[in-house]
Amino acid sequence: MPPAARPARVDAVRNRAALLAAAEAEFAERGTDASIAGIAQRAGVAKGTVFRHFATKDDLVAAVASDRFAQLEAVARRLAESPDPGAALREFTSATAEVLQQQGLTFLRAASECSPVVAGSRDRLLASADVLVERARRDGIVRADVTGADVLLLTCATVHTAAAGPGPAPDLWRRYLTIVVDGLRPESASPLPVPAPQQP
Repeated sequence: MPPAARPARVDAVRNRAALLAAAEAEFAERGTDASIAGIAQRAGVAKGTVFRHFATKDDLVAAVASDRFAQLEAVARRLAESPDPGAALREFTSATAEVLQQQGLTFLRAASECSPVVAGSRDRLLASADVLVERARRDGIVRADVTGADVLLLTCATVHTAAAGPGPAPDLWRRYLTIVVDGLRPESASPLPVPAPQQP
């Protein structure tokens, strides 16, 4: 009996992975207005299959956003062991910008506001970012009043800035991210007029 049940479980795992990949692509193109029918069609499954895995569209949005935040949290945790805090912070901001370039800040913010699960994933990412920034502060690589929330918001800003230009190159955000990260250095830093935000 167990061997007969196994293919169904394998198919279910495969279908869920296909749905998440399709949903990521649809949400990246259309935001939260993407339809379940469009996601099912892109995944090559019936619409009912979507609802067998995700009871509502909000559940699917939450799954995609949580996966993205968890991906970045894993990057941050890995880099927290790096012997070079400056290079680690640069790699983390670059990985974050890549995700924002693909998925979009508006989608991730909307998902965070609608789902406590996603908000929890976002908060864990913020805590991991704080660890990277603290290590860089201790080494004198970034100014003493910079926080993880500052770094995440500034990384978001580079993606928005690159997208604002006429016909921007896909990698234009890398230019602005380099300028921002260099600007975090403590040399000749002016006092910041307002406190850092608690979260991005």
